[in-house]
Amino acid sequence: MTRFYVSAAIKSSGKTTVSIGLAAAIAARGMKIQTFKKGPDYIDPMWLARASGRPCYNLDFNTQATDEIEKLYAHGFGDAELALIEGNKGLHDGVDPRGGDSSAALAKLLRAPVVLVIDTTGMARGIAPLLLGYRQFDPEVEFAGIILNKVGAARQESKLRQAVENYTDLKVLGAIGRDAKLNIDERHLGLTTPNEAGECDAVIAHARDAVLNGVDLDGLIAAAMRPEPRPAPRLRAIPSPDVTLAVARDAAFGFYYSDDLEALENAGARLVFFDALRDKALPDCDGLFIGGGFPETQAAALSANRSMRQSVGSAIESGLPTYAECGGMMYLTRSIRFCGESHAMVGIIPADSVMGERPQGRGLVRVEETADFPWRGSVADAPLPAHEFHYARLENIAPDLRYGWRMRRGHGIDGCRDGIVIGNLFASFTHLRNAARTPWTDRFVAFVRAEKAKRAAPFSSGRAAARMPASLRRAV
Repeated sequence: MTRFYVSAAIKSSGKTTVSIGLAAAIAARGMKIQTFKKGPDYIDPMWLARASGRPCYNLDFNTQATDEIEKLYAHGFGDAELALIEGNKGLHDGVDPRGGDSSAALAKLLRAPVVLVIDTTGMARGIAPLLLGYRQFDPEVEFAGIILNKVGAARQESKLRQAVENYTDLKVLGAIGRDAKLNIDERHLGLTTPNEAGECDAVIAHARDAVLNGVDLDGLIAAAMRPEPRPAPRLRAIPSPDVTLAVARDAAFGFYYSDDLEALENAGARLVFFDALRDKALPDCDGLFIGGGFPETQAAALSANRSMRQSVGSAIESGLPTYAECGGMMYLTRSIRFCGESHAMVGIIPADSVMGERPQGRGLVRVEETADFPWRGSVADAPLPAHEFHYARLENIAPDLRYGWRMRRGHGIDGCRDGIVIGNLFASFTHLRNAARTPWTDRFVAFVRAEKAKRAAPFSSGRAAARMPASLRRAV
């Protein structure tokens, strides 16, 4: 199996752009390259998937046990010829002070040699002690080599290469110069998504060319090759679907884990994607899933699509089982206020979404279910691991709302609660990840299936709507 792990000394060193370029350059050779991303990240995997032409999978110590990570890695590798795993933060950074959740720990778990991306801005001979420190800090970490990034003139590159060769045993796999066209725009939640970037294919092509011109791909692939048998690809048997889930996927909503979507299918759901900005109404469905994204940047278009807002609101009011995460929840409130403008949204949740200048909730969370949590099925007694990252807050919240979660760590909606429950709607700032400890996909599909059966039964019409207090009825 051939694999390598792209990391950096510190965050914002350009490793995502380099990873995108590497994935695109290797794919351009006709090789099947499978990408992975460490941690709870939605945006980088979108770019990596677009560059490689294959879904990108997240590997996360917070929500997955080590054996789950290894199984998902093997599943994702499938029939690929090479795997690229992109880390997060710096190589040795993480929540665990002992480094148990760091990129170094994941690289060791997967036995993947590290390609260290170094932002060389203002650097020359000083790169040597930096690399020596990283080389010696954890001798169990294997290195394939380094890529010099954001290099200035040829003179600087020469000095950098000499320092690395004279003082370390690391191989320089390549150098990429400073180039404004290699910068993917960033904002409050990270990089712009490919769905919004417009010229995303041009950005990927430019990153690919930078790698082809500056990186020794043959040397990198040779350093990443391991003389071990590759597992036979596992065939994924998908059961015949008995429920249909409508899933919002467009420039506003796109925060979905590839394996979570697969898990929904494995649970018996047929996924039908729709565009909340352009489509006029929901497709025929038994349940609705609206993930996170950037509804605030698309608020005007979302608001202008009044027929879709009415379709979504009417369906939820009539009892359609719905799960909305973060941006999806914001879409279901009365309005979104961002950059001094306010736009009407669906209005099924009696609150207003307001974007702040600083994060309201950020990082790993732990949630505990209340008696109002709507989905059936047993869960562990311990709080469930998840994550949140939102600059938005809810204001003017109706005082009689029910909540499905107590926050044991993190902020959620008000520092104490998250998971608004209205009829068959469950909406939260918290993002779930399907795993052994949080099998949300099975539970949600089971809930959708049970509600579908109720609607098919005699005299079942309107039960969910009847459970919805009149004070919480929407006003589009």
